[in-house]
Amino acid sequence: MKTDSIFYRLFKEFPSIFFELIENLPEKTTNYKFSSIEIKQTSFRIDGVFLPIKDNQNPIYFVEVQFQDDSEIYSRLFSEIFLYLRQNKSKNPWRGVVIFPSRSLDTGDINNYDEYFTSGRVRRIYLAELGNLESLPVGIAIIKLVIEAQETAITSARELIARTQQQINDQLKQRKLLELIETILVYKFPTMSRKEIENMFGLSDLKQTRVYQEGRQEGKQEGKQEEKLKIIPLLFRLGLSIEQIAQELDLSVEEVRQETET
Repeated sequence: MKTDSIFYRLFKEFPSIFFELIENLPEKTTNYKFSSIEIKQTSFRIDGVFLPIKDNQNPIYFVEVQFQDDSEIYSRLFSEIFLYLRQNKSKNPWRGVVIFPSRSLDTGDINNYDEYFTSGRVRRIYLAELGNLESLPVGIAIIKLVIEAQETAITSARELIARTQQQINDQLKQRKLLELIETILVYKFPTMSRKEIENMFGLSDLKQTRVYQEGRQEGKQEGKQEEKLKIIPLLFRLGLSIEQIAQELDLSVEEVRQETET
């Protein structure tokens, strides 16, 4: 299963789920911007980084998702973190979170980094130990679905879809969560087509409803906004002023300024 892409999409679209997972929900998760960052002049790429947007007192969160045995996971992780801090000259405090499917895959040697774990600066989360799927909040239950056994995944997914429809009132958020569940199922059952999965879990009927279609239109508009924000740094490097970029992309000056400062 392409777990990296699933977790990237999950944390990108729902940063609140990450903070819920580490039991540290900020008042406004909109204070953070999540992305995957490549360290300059090296082959390192950090799986995910939650960067504070405005409040310089908030910590940076470095996230590593590890679904394969890697005895050098921690030497690599700390190399990535400290290179990032050096290159970006960050004044923020930092935290690290490593997500494993189970404790058995945590095979890295922590002897040289023990103080970071005992102090709580770096946390390890084992999805298999989060508890029963039905007892978890919807967002964390979706994370747990990634490692659910095939023989129980169908029943668990049906229950999770029903819970999402019942408990998530925001229609756009509900649609995105359901699409994420669908994507996990597509990876989990590679011999089934997406259409077969939609029919099996009643998602085909759901996608024909007016609310769902309106949600898709809203999502498309949101996607266009994200595309505009992505090209701001390029236009800025090419020499356009903040005011010129705002006029060209039909954005506010403040929106453009935020992207040039991150």
